[in-house]
Amino acid sequence: MSPRSAVDYNTASDAVLVIALARADEAAMKELFNRHAGAIFGLAKRVLNDASRAEEVMQEILLKLWHQPHRFDADRGSLRTFLLRETHSKAVDVIRSDRRREAREDRTQQPQVVSGDELEREVWDYIVADKVRTSLDQLTPDERDAIVLAYFGGHTYREVAAMLGIPEGTVKGRIRAGLHRLKGALASSGIEA
Repeated sequence: MSPRSAVDYNTASDAVLVIALARADEAAMKELFNRHAGAIFGLAKRVLNDASRAEEVMQEILLKLWHQPHRFDADRGSLRTFLLRETHSKAVDVIRSDRRREAREDRTQQPQVVSGDELEREVWDYIVADKVRTSLDQLTPDERDAIVLAYFGGHTYREVAAMLGIPEGTVKGRIRAGLHRLKGALASSGIEA
């Protein structure tokens, strides 16, 4: 028995225990836990089919009773019926919440509908990228290597020169000549560069 309690809660009615909860009597809560936690857990486990989550629901229901004992009205039925009704409602809420979360996750994983303008732009970008690749293949290997390293690799002329082991002026010349040929090849494909 806690120092606050002068009553033997083992034989007290649920109504008396709930009144004691209003005074934050821990011994009353311990007795209510002993009487009802098993039934709460059992119902939550049947609904959720998950012991861990059922335990969370049980703790939430009992904590809610601890903080809001006034919500129980003895005139409307027994405490066990009240707790089981709360448990069932909470467990169903958990299932609904899980389903909403799964639906949101499914929606985010589904391909997004693209508007006509966006689709047209994506197709155009794909065509341009394909034409650039084809036009790059028409360059000499020296021109292509210099352009790919500088423009697609993000390297400076100096870095490209060091990578290829040639003078920086030669890199600039290859890039200039390659870009000129690339522009012509793209123009003949109908793409303005």
